[in-house]
Amino acid sequence: MTAEEAEAFIARLAETDPAPTTELNYSTPFELLVAVSLSAQSTDVGVNKATEKLFRVANTPQAMLELGEEGIRDYIRNLGLYNNKAKNLAEAARILVAEHGGEVPEDRAALERLPGVGRKTANVILNTAFGHPTIAVDTHIFRVSNRTGLAPGKNVTAVERALEAILPAAYKRHAHHWLILHGRYTCTARRPKCAQCRVFDLCLWPEKAEYAESAAS
Repeated sequence: MTAEEAEAFIARLAETDPAPTTELNYSTPFELLVAVSLSAQSTDVGVNKATEKLFRVANTPQAMLELGEEGIRDYIRNLGLYNNKAKNLAEAARILVAEHGGEVPEDRAALERLPGVGRKTANVILNTAFGHPTIAVDTHIFRVSNRTGLAPGKNVTAVERALEAILPAAYKRHAHHWLILHGRYTCTARRPKCAQCRVFDLCLWPEKAEYAESAAS
């Protein structure tokens, strides 16, 4: 896809939701950090149900540290990988209290030193909590970027770099959310809704016409 086509692509997605945000519920950078950390192999709906109760008793690093690993586990046991997530959250809370004054750092390297926080999670925190123009490539963005030809890449890092290179600076702040929402609700993994797609004419996917026709019949 050319740079001009990529700009038209992201501009159309922007038209539907000029100021998008995550579907995870949070009110502070720490709550966002917790929610994103819990979202691996779990739905946003499931995470929101868990954090609704968890944040009532522990929504700061100090409170999470005091709740402890076992206490955290009781609130998140309905989520995938909850044992490991509880362990990571307890240790992350300890580090935030001991090394960052109980605040979430606005620094990629410091974020990635927290247990359970990789590049994708750090990008989400920097983007959503602090306004950085980072792009966190999840399964939805990876699929959309490769399927449509917007920014093909063999792995998430390659796709992230390709998106950074081709998307205009004015759109990078919210591109992460526009692409996730497009992948979650339109360009789905199974039976994508090509007939309803706002970027159908720009998409380079060879099978798009077949899916658009099957929806019309």
